[in-house]
Amino acid sequence: MDWTIIAVNFLYATLGVALMWLAYRMFDWLTPEVDFAEELKKGNVAVAIFIAALFISIALIVGRALN
Repeated sequence: MDWTIIAVNFLYATLGVALMWLAYRMFDWLTPEVDFAEELKKGNVAVAIFIAALFISIALIVGRALN
């Protein structure tokens, strides 16, 4: 078992999660008229689907960038 490969994969995973969080916060900042957290608490399914699609697309972009 090569620990450097495991460490690099862990670093990439951490970096990917951090970049996803940063992209979500930036998108939240760019749309101040929509409070995503409050809409999710209300049970707005459309907002939930939109955020899920946003996370998937950001994950695909970050995954390709880190590869």
